Amino acid sequence: MNLTGIHHLTAVSAQIRNNYQFYTGTMGLRLVKRSVNQDDVSAYHLFYSGDKRGMPGNDLTFFDWDIPREQRGTHSIIRTYLRVNGHSALTWWGDWLTEHGVLHHGITELDGRATLFFEDPEGQRLALVDDGGAGDPHEAYDKSLVPAANQIRGQGPIMLSVPDLRMTDLLLTEVLHMRQVRHYAHPEEGVVHVYEMGDGGAHAELHVAEQPSLGPARLGAGGVHHVAFRTPTDEEYHEWIRHIRSYRIPNSGEVDRYWFRSLYFREPNGILFEIATDGPGFAVDENPETLGETVVLPPFLEPRRAEIVANLKPID
Repeated sequence: MNLTGIHHLTAVSAQIRNNYQFYTGTMGLRLVKRSVNQDDVSAYHLFYSGDKRGMPGNDLTFFDWDIPREQRGTHSIIRTYLRVNGHSALTWWGDWLTEHGVLHHGITELDGRATLFFEDPEGQRLALVDDGGAGDPHEAYDKSLVPAANQIRGQGPIMLSVPDLRMTDLLLTEVLHMRQVRHYAHPEEGVVHVYEMGDGGAHAELHVAEQPSLGPARLGAGGVHHVAFRTPTDEEYHEWIRHIRSYRIPNSGEVDRYWFRSLYFREPNGILFEIATDGPGFAVDENPETLGETVVLPPFLEPRRAEIVANLKPID
């Protein structure tokens, strides 16, 4: 029973229309699910993907919350890496971001991979990393403004900041069966410890910076709400529920998000983790060719559709 990689990452936007324009325009992603936060139906939950089908491992999602900017600090997810294939793709992205007024720091070599650091318009810390085409096969989105060869192939690694590594390390290795495989010096974050899942690779890594001198982060716009890890089947998902409970870790229990099933819990430094199933996927209730074009609700919210949709602001 092993996690196989990053499933998705969920962040926060207070400017959801601008967010939509940036991620579908500048970043060339496809909006594969236009829905609402199932726990707060007044807010959008948008799912963007670098893969046409919105396969697990590709989804960068956002809650639409009217809150102040994130206060940066530890006890938080501090950077989202997005994978591309080849140094030439990174070079293209450097020119593209400059053309679109996005400040970046040029291509640098970090942890053995060519990397390009930048931020989105609300300050979410991002990076493009050359993964050499590893991970699951990528199906290009033919309506993207980004040429197929340069398109984003998914998430990973994801970087956390914790003030004390010891208990987080114990949870990652003993409970979640990750492997600590190396560490490296980051120019801004200090020593970063690398944990891998499944067969490893950038799509299956969690990077953890131990930063005891930082104050705690406060979640806000431009911050990250949680990271989700992949489990391939419902059977293994239910095994994970039993496994987490056996350690008496407070958790959500089974949560059916309709497009996948989820289990939520916090690691010892308070960062929210999710384990999510690969299926059934976003095409369970939409034509794959028209994903994300209309507001889609899980069945339990359909009776409230008129009320919910009336409160949502247009984004395109």
